[in-house]
Amino acid sequence: MYWADELAAAVAGPQVVNDSKSPSGTVHIGSLRGVVLHDAIHRALLGAGLESRFLYGVDDMDAMDSQALLTPDAVERYMGAPLSRVPAPAGSNAASYARHFVGEIFFKTFEPLGIKPEFYWVSELYAASRMDSYVKLALDRADRVRSIYLRVSHVERPSIWLPIQIICENCGKIGTTYATDWDGSTVAYTCKPDMVSWAKGCGHEGRVSPLGGRAKLPWNLEWAARWGVLGVTIEGCGKDLATTGGSRDRSEAISREVFEVEPPRNVTYEFLNIGGRKMSTSKGQGVAAHTIAEVLPPEQLRFLFLRPRPNQVIDFDPEGDTIPRLFDEFDRIAAATAGREVKGELPSDHERLFAYSLLGPSPDVTGAAAAFRPAFAHLALLLQIPGVDIAARMEAEKGAPLTDMELALLAERVASARAWLESYAPERARLAVRRDEMPAEVGALDEAQRAYLAALAASAEAEKPGSGDAWQTLIFRVASETGLVSGRAFGALYAAFLGRTNGPRAGWLLAGLEPAFVVERLRAAAAVTPA
Repeated sequence: MYWADELAAAVAGPQVVNDSKSPSGTVHIGSLRGVVLHDAIHRALLGAGLESRFLYGVDDMDAMDSQALLTPDAVERYMGAPLSRVPAPAGSNAASYARHFVGEIFFKTFEPLGIKPEFYWVSELYAASRMDSYVKLALDRADRVRSIYLRVSHVERPSIWLPIQIICENCGKIGTTYATDWDGSTVAYTCKPDMVSWAKGCGHEGRVSPLGGRAKLPWNLEWAARWGVLGVTIEGCGKDLATTGGSRDRSEAISREVFEVEPPRNVTYEFLNIGGRKMSTSKGQGVAAHTIAEVLPPEQLRFLFLRPRPNQVIDFDPEGDTIPRLFDEFDRIAAATAGREVKGELPSDHERLFAYSLLGPSPDVTGAAAAFRPAFAHLALLLQIPGVDIAARMEAEKGAPLTDMELALLAERVASARAWLESYAPERARLAVRRDEMPAEVGALDEAQRAYLAALAASAEAEKPGSGDAWQTLIFRVASETGLVSGRAFGALYAAFLGRTNGPRAGWLLAGLEPAFVVERLRAAAAVTPA
């Protein structure tokens, strides 16, 4: 059973699925893993006949604590201020830094992925007084909070410490204030110049009500309070928050012992790494989510996150062959779902994996699985060959007219292949077929390689391979028949058509060229006198 279906089978009654993000900068591709996983859970719940809501929040009351995307003159003014009150970067029309990076950019990656949660902003929960009762409980039971920090995480807070962060009335910062007294109505606080290393407080001292958006709870209490305010029943988190004694453990203890609310069911998920390194939004490290969404179509992007179980690390590097291989694996799962025989071992839940990779809560799984999908690498080759009518070539390879769905898939993949070639393709995938002249590199081929090219020309003329797979099979077979190791056979082909020693999959390269030209070039290269 697919992991999301297992979870849906283990719960009963109405469910509220929640996820959230702190908008401290450009949101990297790894942040989409939680979004897609929570959407899959929501879809599984609906599929099991349960009532479900999917919420997505923005932690825009968090203090700005990173300089990654601020200009130097803005650092002194806004470091430590709530993200909801930090202006958007120059050139943006958004109302705040948070609204720019999440509302204007990150959220726009959701709808193409078929993800439509109910969005909320934490600053609005505070401003609407929805958090007030939890703020009061936290302050009234501050001794319990301090005890939980010590017991769960071995963090000792002073007896005067209060679990609240006031927005300074003088400078507007929240990351630099320290509260020390709660009289049931107001809190005394100081905006300390040396409270944190990354922001400087103004030194102001005051006393204010912490309600109605004038303050926020520290992260662990805020997380727990939102579970109660929103009625959350399922919320996963990254493994960095789920370590023993970490944020999740503290928040769950606070939820039970301070707010008297049972915490939601957890689904811990691993990181998505780029080149073996975890990405960081606050440090500006990683590939932006909206950038990858321009290269990977929605189905493949969902598949990237849903193929492994949540507790498995995803190593993703858009450079090289990673993206073509992802398409190939998706197509293999689609073919298996359609009942076609495929090579290699399949996950036991491949049909559900394919279904959850599609868009919408009730996709046409049967129709989508049966659809003709051109190989991504093949399209990338064809796009680099002048004069190729891509749609006509795909109809010829399918052997029938493309359906509306297949035309849409083709257009999507063509756009992705172009973006990949422009941004991430390795040099060997970029090519320029030397059509008007024989490459000089052919002169370096030895007698065995030239004999191979001649034999391949004869076999191709007789058998007329039409697809990349058919060409690839023929290339290997003729190499075996002539006693030439495959590496030297491919080298001869690349020299004859590209004038270099390496290149993309040769079968797909030859399938993208006119059959008559291929046979003519093979024979001409075989006849070249060695240099």
